[in-house]
Amino acid sequence: MNRILVVEDDYYLRRNLKEILIKNNFQVLTASSVGEAVRYVQTDEAIDLYLLDIWLPDGEGFEVCKEIRKRNHRPIIFLSVCEDEDAVVKGLNLGGDDYVVKPYRTKELLSRIRANLRKNESHRIGNLLKSNDLLVDRMQGLVKKQGEPVRLTPVELELLLKLMENAECIVDREQLMDCLSKDGYEGVEDNTLSVNMSRLRGKIGSEYIETVRGFGYRFVGKVHRGIYEE
Repeated sequence: MNRILVVEDDYYLRRNLKEILIKNNFQVLTASSVGEAVRYVQTDEAIDLYLLDIWLPDGEGFEVCKEIRKRNHRPIIFLSVCEDEDAVVKGLNLGGDDYVVKPYRTKELLSRIRANLRKNESHRIGNLLKSNDLLVDRMQGLVKKQGEPVRLTPVELELLLKLMENAECIVDREQLMDCLSKDGYEGVEDNTLSVNMSRLRGKIGSEYIETVRGFGYRFVGKVHRGIYEE
């Protein structure tokens, strides 16, 4: 069952929208302000789609959109009144996927939601890497082991992706050092790579990463692409 965050400050619209979505087999979270919405974005990794009102009492839905895009690429649909054309364009440029004009027609809204969810899932298929109990979603930047989230730093994620994309082959230290360089490390020392690799092993399991002395590292195990999480 897909999980949706509705961000709408009008109590009656928020309540009605929640009822409509629940009747159509969606799980629904609601927020009435930027602050409340951002807290959900920062703490709930299981949200599949975001419905964002543009004008909120403590700011704009654009702020929520920016916060979402720092963390994932799941669908964002803006809810907008007809006169908000320029605002809608701004929202789409910030990473929004679609917009629905208020007052919206229920069937159209549901159709847009389902279309965006389908599109997101089709993109995910080519961005999933799976090896035994380890699952990596490149598009979302998410890693799970035995179904539980694993929190990696951007550098650790880059290293893991590099290894998994070259599974069962040796990736030399120079290639891996490049991952550190593009993530903001300046004057990278050889020890920096060893430290990050050690931390990565501790998080995903040492059985996945083999040290090939004098050369680099190797991801141990076959990696399957486009495998859905069970």
